Amino acid sequence: MESPERGRGRLRRALILFYATAGVLHLTLPVPFLSITPHWVPWPAEVIMLTGLAELFGALGLSTPALRRAAGIGLALYAICVYPANIKQAIDALGTGHGTALQWAYHLLRLPLQPLIVWAALFAGGTVTWPCRQKTSPLTVDDTGPEPVVGRALPR
Repeated sequence: MESPERGRGRLRRALILFYATAGVLHLTLPVPFLSITPHWVPWPAEVIMLTGLAELFGALGLSTPALRRAAGIGLALYAICVYPANIKQAIDALGTGHGTALQWAYHLLRLPLQPLIVWAALFAGGTVTWPCRQKTSPLTVDDTGPEPVVGRALPR
């Protein structure tokens, strides 16, 4: 079985590649992203440019140990913020009832996976450990006294 840290590293590298690619695409080919931007977003061209920069800085942050945690949190928040555009894209593609099987499959898989993308950014950034928790005892003694402390890791 793969260690949690090895899996975290693999996921981090995949997210770095994904967000760096998406950032470059947002900056160099903004038209497809403008078409899925909800109408209530002010200054859509500038927002698309800023999202591309956010993706690039997030990828850079994930690759820098001192910035990794902040980058993971930032990319998780980013994934939440862009979700309305994903919903609009699905409605535009499928709302007419004439969506192709590929479009239906993409959107039916993509939309429910957004929470997983949020988790992946937090896990890659080291903010969350679930589902790879350390072994803990419900009654571990703290260094400061004999009172039980719930959820502290046992010393090895």
